[in-house]
Amino acid sequence: MRINALSSWLLAASVTLLAGCSSLNPFSARAPQPAALVEFQPSAQLHPVWQTRVGSAAGYTFQPAVVGSDVFAAAHDGTVMRVAEGRTVWRASLGDRLSAGVGSDGLLATVVTTAGDVIALDAETGSERWRAPVGAEVLAPPAVTAATVVVRASDQRVLGFDARSGEQRWDYQRTTPALVLRSTAGMLAEDGVVVVGFPGGKLVAINAESGAPLWELTVTTPRGVTELERIADIAGTAVLGRREVCAVAYQGRAACFDLDNGNAIWSREFSSAVGMDRDTRFVFITDAADGVNALDAFNGATVWKQDAMTRRKVSRPVAVGDFVAVGDFEGYVHLIDRERGRFAARTRADNSAVTADPLPLPGFQRFLVQTRDGTLTAYEVRQVE
Repeated sequence: MRINALSSWLLAASVTLLAGCSSLNPFSARAPQPAALVEFQPSAQLHPVWQTRVGSAAGYTFQPAVVGSDVFAAAHDGTVMRVAEGRTVWRASLGDRLSAGVGSDGLLATVVTTAGDVIALDAETGSERWRAPVGAEVLAPPAVTAATVVVRASDQRVLGFDARSGEQRWDYQRTTPALVLRSTAGMLAEDGVVVVGFPGGKLVAINAESGAPLWELTVTTPRGVTELERIADIAGTAVLGRREVCAVAYQGRAACFDLDNGNAIWSREFSSAVGMDRDTRFVFITDAADGVNALDAFNGATVWKQDAMTRRKVSRPVAVGDFVAVGDFEGYVHLIDRERGRFAARTRADNSAVTADPLPLPGFQRFLVQTRDGTLTAYEVRQVE
């Protein structure tokens, strides 16, 4: 088990260790090669509704933000843009290198520089409202609520800034393990509450205005003898159901909890470096071996597993109506049948990796993909003619 866990960690291309370990190239001549694309009979089409470019991620992960029908996106060179149905509403050049994607509530669009400054732009015009120092590297997009911009630093501090003035309001800190994943996972913001996943398998809800913790849930507990074996960080952003919250950890467990009392509805062994999504019936997880899994949302039982994309650096899944969509390291977008786990369609956004989470868009079976080279594509799932 220890050998398998270590191998999975070395092959997880979306994360590296904060402790400064040297990286291993999983695609060297001696390493196992990525799975070849399998042939299948398409049962659907991935139709590009619109496509535009924002700019390169240059080794970082730039997560776009979807607010209503608008998309906010950014690039490493300091470009931030707002797109409405494929039309560029505005495009700003900040003159600073950026290290993470956009957080927005439709009023502000927020980004973070490589120097550790959070910048808030007017979402209507793209003009700069304010900027404030974080004091650490930031790899995750900010979360924006009505009153607060919340930023998660790579040292695991979570800071709250006044949405109007940029004044720092609070700083939430907790003890972290010696080794953690260098994660780009965002935060879940809902009704003035921000839900953050931490190293050690903890899921914490924080009051966005005061910074006070509201509740803490244990998704998993670190196990093993070495620090590598004990890495058990929450992967990706937590997801909400009607009355439950779900999350998955690396080298740990996947679990769903009742929000009324905090009790676990179900919990099972799992390892993921990118996270999960869910709909009314299923939880979808990309595991650490690049398998896409569908679990019963009510009891956690396996419904199906699609394991034909080993070592293709598969992204976090997104539920899209009757399908599940993921991207991979070559820019391919794969559509999987929600009920049976079979491939339904495939296309290529561009020749670079899909490292950002695909995101749902308004409309029937639409979703958004941003690639590492900066191509933004809105897809619609259509029937095969």
